[in-house]
Amino acid sequence: MIAHLAGDVVEKREGAVVLDVNGVGYLVHVSQTCLATLPPGERVRLRTYTHVREDALDLFGFATEEEEAVFRELLGVKNVGPRAALNILSGIEPREFAVAVASGDVARLTKVPGIGKKTAERLVVELKEKLSTLARAASPRPGGKRPPMVEQLEQALLSLGYRPQQAAQAVDAVAGSAEGRDLDDLLREALKRLRG
Repeated sequence: MIAHLAGDVVEKREGAVVLDVNGVGYLVHVSQTCLATLPPGERVRLRTYTHVREDALDLFGFATEEEEAVFRELLGVKNVGPRAALNILSGIEPREFAVAVASGDVARLTKVPGIGKKTAERLVVELKEKLSTLARAASPRPGGKRPPMVEQLEQALLSLGYRPQQAAQAVDAVAGSAEGRDLDDLLREALKRLRG
């Protein structure tokens, strides 16, 4: 399985991009949101999902870990395949989608092209728990913005390779005792919690 590709954007198509990776051109299907962020002729790195069928091998690409995480959760929903999942992500940002699902906002979900009322209700039922952490990370914190030290802690965990959901949970767990402590101390405690 191909986990990511790093290469030059040589061509942008409707819903796809061609990446030149050391002389090999990979056709990668991407959401419209992702496509808009990819500059032609520039070197980019995309996270990828490999979809194998009897008659085809398709690559789906994502600019962020959140987009990939939501895509993979969508694949677990009955009657939602890779192309349908990508269409959903073309119509709504991953965090906004997670918030809509977690809050049961069927009206917001039905505004996404390709999602009818029944599909929206099924998404809420099947994904509410799975996307709740991402939704919490997207929701504004009570009392406004988090302290800069807490934001730095979350970024540090993400740069160490933890998924956004894991990082958000660890940060939430230690944020209450963040005042007066340095980043190294908070990072040690968050890593202890993540490692069990």
